[in-house]
Amino acid sequence: MKVSLWIGTAVAALIAASAGAQELKFPPGQDARFNWKSYEEFKAGHTDIKGESLTLFGPWRGEDEVLFNSVLAYFNAATGANGRYSSSENYEQQIVIDTQAGSPPNIAIIPQPGLLADLAAKGFLTPLGQETEDWVKKNYGAGESWAGYGVYKGKDGKDQFYGFPYKADLKSLVWYVPENFEEAGYEVPKTMEDLLKLSDQIVEDGGVPWCIGLGSGGATGWPATDWVEDMMLHTQPAETYDKWVKNEIKFDDPAVVGAIEEFGKFAKNDKYVSGGAAAVASTDFRDSPKGMFDIPPKCYLHHQASFISSFFPPDKKLGTDADFFYMPTYAAKPELGTPVLGAGTIIAITKDSPAAKAFIDFLKTPIAHEVWMAQAAFLTPYKGVNPEAYANEPLKKQGEILTSATTFRFDASDLMPGKIGAGAFWTGMIDYVGGKDAKTVATDIQKAWDGLK
Repeated sequence: MKVSLWIGTAVAALIAASAGAQELKFPPGQDARFNWKSYEEFKAGHTDIKGESLTLFGPWRGEDEVLFNSVLAYFNAATGANGRYSSSENYEQQIVIDTQAGSPPNIAIIPQPGLLADLAAKGFLTPLGQETEDWVKKNYGAGESWAGYGVYKGKDGKDQFYGFPYKADLKSLVWYVPENFEEAGYEVPKTMEDLLKLSDQIVEDGGVPWCIGLGSGGATGWPATDWVEDMMLHTQPAETYDKWVKNEIKFDDPAVVGAIEEFGKFAKNDKYVSGGAAAVASTDFRDSPKGMFDIPPKCYLHHQASFISSFFPPDKKLGTDADFFYMPTYAAKPELGTPVLGAGTIIAITKDSPAAKAFIDFLKTPIAHEVWMAQAAFLTPYKGVNPEAYANEPLKKQGEILTSATTFRFDASDLMPGKIGAGAFWTGMIDYVGGKDAKTVATDIQKAWDGLK
């Protein structure tokens, strides 16, 4: 009787274990792309939170929510904790409401550094410690940059590390069609000077180098801000970029005006842009890259973030029919290194617990990155992951741009006050491509910023 009861219990446990294992997208130990050693070491070091609940709240919905849950499953399996993720359409407002009401999740996942800074200043975030800050500096490409986006002033006014960066977006990209380049005999430029020479060569050959579109309904103008931000990072030290974002140097400072004019070299040149400069503001950004795929091509180059491939013709395969290269730096400015513009999510503890601390430790394992990398749109600056885990070659190539970057900066317009970054900056760029000079436009934007005081 006791023997049969033991056998029945053992079988039930085995079935339960098998069911749990099946919930993991990639069975541990069975795929050489993944760092299973890091998973086993994490598992061995976190045996004390079995059964503990962990609530996580963030911006990922739909397919992204499914993908994040596939990562969270490994944390739950390794620790025995019960981590549960949820989201909301208005998650930014909801996290503020929940923290103020004293009922926050254990973990908040937020793409806006400004919102995290506000939560930290009100005492709603738990410091992650110097050791974790140092870990990010050491293990991430452009680690000082990424760690900096986790440092905020607490309620006591002192700087501490509150935010762990996880999942990045990449903007410093130029897209092209390899077949077009091959037929014309063009090569991918290595420097900004070469990019300008290539643009001139395309014009000389009777073609049009660029497709640029700033149209986006009520948000028309934002693609130009990405151009200017990239040009700021390519012409100025990161410290100047940071001061610009904080209005410590004015919008009409020569450094900013110069970056706008660098954008103008491309966007305000009738010979450079498909449809001429007059078409830039009226062309929808989603439609603008399609000219690269026309026969003959209406343009050869397009500057936009990694997401733009979603708007390419559905029959075009990324990496074959379309490809990209890093927006090159100026050979005349080697001291600036290889800066990258982008964005990302930052993970913070809003209700401390042993499981919350364990989850931050989990993010330091390659597995926490590789599981999502292997499935779909996920990029990481973590140098310890296996690049071969990426789902495809284009993602692998974008990941390598991130890990080799010397500087990373968030989109400036997202860090500025909303009425500037998502208002005066957008409309100012439309005025600029419409004929106003850079100095006048920059002065108008600065007046709008001064008017906020």
